Amino acid sequence: MTNDADVDELPIAEGHQSGFVAVAGRPNVGKSTLINAFLQEKIAIVTPRPQTTRTRQLGILTTPDYQMILMDTPGLMKPRHKLDEFMMETAVESLESADVLLWLVDVSQTPGPGDKIIARQLAGLNPDIPVILGMNKADLLAADQVLPHSEAYHSLLPNAAWIVFSATQGDGRDPLLQMLINALPQGPRYYPADQITDVYLRHIAAELVREQIMLQLRDEIPYGTAVRVDEFKERENGVIYIGATIYVERDSHKRILIGAKGSQLRRIGAAARQEIEALVESKVFLELWVKVEPKWRRNEKALKRFGYVSQK
Repeated sequence: MTNDADVDELPIAEGHQSGFVAVAGRPNVGKSTLINAFLQEKIAIVTPRPQTTRTRQLGILTTPDYQMILMDTPGLMKPRHKLDEFMMETAVESLESADVLLWLVDVSQTPGPGDKIIARQLAGLNPDIPVILGMNKADLLAADQVLPHSEAYHSLLPNAAWIVFSATQGDGRDPLLQMLINALPQGPRYYPADQITDVYLRHIAAELVREQIMLQLRDEIPYGTAVRVDEFKERENGVIYIGATIYVERDSHKRILIGAKGSQLRRIGAAARQEIEALVESKVFLELWVKVEPKWRRNEKALKRFGYVSQK
């Protein structure tokens, strides 16, 4: 996946800056939305549901002057099972390895207990790592709420630089990007200039299927699903064939996901196929199966089989 056809020819300027930016925060504060907006390409799935992001994914933004590696991390929360433990371990690893920390919050709401816990975690990290407090969802903020809400968050981490912005509407987004650039240390280009993420297309395809499950189904079912791409290949006619299996924890979930005469599964497949075609810029034939894997979120072997493996 590339930023531009000729971007690999970009020169490296003198005093070139580079570094890893960990984007952290509670679930559903807009981390993936912001990274997609910075890259002007969808590499991370976005839904209104918490816990959409499960793994660390890199978004790589390259210019002649800098290379910023944005680490999209799972939302910080209290673990309930092995999958949650993996997600939290992934998020903490990203915080500890970052050159810059971007703490995203939902400024349309006042700070909750989770925000206070995250603030304490960030305060306990290396004090030499720059921290920026990004107060997202300003478009949902009433005028009389701006000052009390922003001051409430800033009081949790008073030494952090801060900005109020909207990832979806764009207000304040460019100034936030400039703040991140200014915080980057000088360094080399870690990735080729035409690379915008570190994951394979088959992984993103699986995530786009899971995105549709989360958007179209309710209750517990989306959280208990995993998607694995079993086959990803280009056929002689140029069509990309993708065969994927959706794993659920219960037979009842399987029946709901498939729907009457396969109607729900077809809707999920059709919507996911459109997203994948936009990504790969080619016709896609997407075939989906559904299998039951009881209690897979609590099974370490199943987690590894589905790609949820610690980076350590």
